[in-house]
Amino acid sequence: MPESRPPVPVAARIREAILAGEFVPNQRLIEADLSDRFGAGRAAVRAALLELANEGLIERVQNRGARVRAVSLAEAIEITEVRMVLEGLCAAKAAERATDADIAGLREIGAGMRDAVASGDVFGYSDLNQRLHARVREISGHGTASDVLERLRAQNVRHRFRLALQPGRPQTSLPEHLAIIEAIAARDPAEAERAARAHLASVLEALPQVLPDESR
Repeated sequence: MPESRPPVPVAARIREAILAGEFVPNQRLIEADLSDRFGAGRAAVRAALLELANEGLIERVQNRGARVRAVSLAEAIEITEVRMVLEGLCAAKAAERATDADIAGLREIGAGMRDAVASGDVFGYSDLNQRLHARVREISGHGTASDVLERLRAQNVRHRFRLALQPGRPQTSLPEHLAIIEAIAARDPAEAERAARAHLASVLEALPQVLPDESR
């Protein structure tokens, strides 16, 4: 008899729905609707919303319940600056720890990214982009940095989609991603960190071009 898997926590399921764009910024999250959708009790949903509010992914509005928090351009820039440091750290650690199998897997993702750019598959490229960053974090073995980056990724999900749709963006970021892969493959921590930071610096430059300054 197959082993039964424990149920996925409600907070994780709501978080993934936000990451997938199923819930959009400023959308109200109604406890009764979430309870029906995820087959969970109201108490479990309430606890999940509190957890996500503590992460900064949603916000509680007095007398109006919860809603998905909208991240301004200024916040998106700050998040990307923090990501620059942590992604650089993870890339350096990955270069120190990567096995031959890890490197082969990264290069496979890189080849898929090349194909996606060549065929104009913007969403396929975006998915592979996220897979690459996640895999580098996993290889790094740095749990604390990975946890922080996962929370930041959730807050910045809308900006990621807008960047992915910017004309020419995949062509710009592809060589940046390939440079990260090759530095890790060369097991050169300093170069891997430099390549990761250079990629995030490129993201910082692109953000004001595609996002309105919502702080105004």
